[in-house]
Amino acid sequence: MVDNNWLAERFEAQTTHLRAVAYRMLGSMTEAEDAVQEAWLRLTRSETSAVENLGGWLTTVVARICLDMLRSRKSLPEEPLSSDVPESIASRKDAIQPETEMLMADSVGLALLVVLETLAPAERLAFVLHDIFGMPFEEVAPIVERTPGAARQLASRARRRVQERKATPDVDVEAQRNVVAAFVVAARDGDLNGLIAVLDPDVVLRGDTGAPPAGSPTELRGAEHVARGALSFSRLGLIRLPVLVNGAAGLVCMLEGKPFSVMAFTVRSGKIVEIDILRDPERLSQLDLRAVDG
Repeated sequence: MVDNNWLAERFEAQTTHLRAVAYRMLGSMTEAEDAVQEAWLRLTRSETSAVENLGGWLTTVVARICLDMLRSRKSLPEEPLSSDVPESIASRKDAIQPETEMLMADSVGLALLVVLETLAPAERLAFVLHDIFGMPFEEVAPIVERTPGAARQLASRARRRVQERKATPDVDVEAQRNVVAAFVVAARDGDLNGLIAVLDPDVVLRGDTGAPPAGSPTELRGAEHVARGALSFSRLGLIRLPVLVNGAAGLVCMLEGKPFSVMAFTVRSGKIVEIDILRDPERLSQLDLRAVDG
């Protein structure tokens, strides 16, 4: 019989990696935690004394749990568009906290998560496990119940979708911050032309204000529409704190001392191409903003 304390220590050593896999699969830290906890329950019920690679075994278990959760989502009626803004992770502007460093590795910006939400469950799993975590297709295949060649095709289709959306930001975070800072200054000064200058002509803004009727989803396209939208919010007197959102330049907006919204920016070639805004009070209350400071 395997000693439970020894097993718990082995499991704890894998939890950060397992959360990272589940978060990329599900786009929600809450659901990722549920998946990891379910993996622990399955571990305690299984005979694993002969398992040589416990980390690989647990990764496979978490992947299968996430796949079931994604398939369950697809079988439910369509949810409001507001749910398309994934759950974000905000940290101080000068550093990603150690406990979230693994979660933020490999360009897991909100724009990428938005694209992953559009993929079929098997495509998402194949892309995440192979392209992000380097799992061979021979190991991915049994999880998605395909041949290795078919699993390779799933990842290839997903990869094309990601590339078409240009969902990964510029790697220079300091350059991202400079662009976002210019956006903030232009919004504060009511400078429409200044805002348009830092926005890509085809910029997309997505906002989650809460489930109807309490709120309504927002999507704006085009530099002028997004710029005018930014100006309308500049009149509220928001205090904008520069932060990292999923490892990329972002803002936490405060109103009367309380979080009003979290803004995630995708910057490519010096221009803002996507803005994701989380303003749903219920979802905001679930975010851990303790690490955020000015």
